[in-house]
Amino acid sequence: MEIKRAGSQPSGKGPADWFTGTVRIDPLHNPPDPARVGMALVTFEPGARTAWHTHPLGQTLIVTVGCGWVQREGGPIEEIRPGDVVWFPPGEKHWHGASPTTAMSHVAIQEKLNGSPVEWMEHVTDEQYHR
Repeated sequence: MEIKRAGSQPSGKGPADWFTGTVRIDPLHNPPDPARVGMALVTFEPGARTAWHTHPLGQTLIVTVGCGWVQREGGPIEEIRPGDVVWFPPGEKHWHGASPTTAMSHVAIQEKLNGSPVEWMEHVTDEQYHR
């Protein structure tokens, strides 16, 4: 058994290669192999968002605070709020982040396939974000 005590894992800044705006990532669980499921609490300041990306085995988001937006490729931007649970199927190109005026936090849960939980792609442009 392993207990990770609150505050024992440092927060990190969302890398500019993968995010637009100010994003904080608080690791929750990243177990060693052969386990595959990892989790993080991700906080987006207003206007902040991920780049387009996919997950080989899908991704679940559980919104905890604020108001955010999600979009899958070819679909409309959808608003998400605390208590909402979002599922992106394996390989579905998507992005997620805060609304322009309100910060948003979610727990992100995804599995690794061949050592990687995500494939990052191009940034979401301001034009795409403000549609």
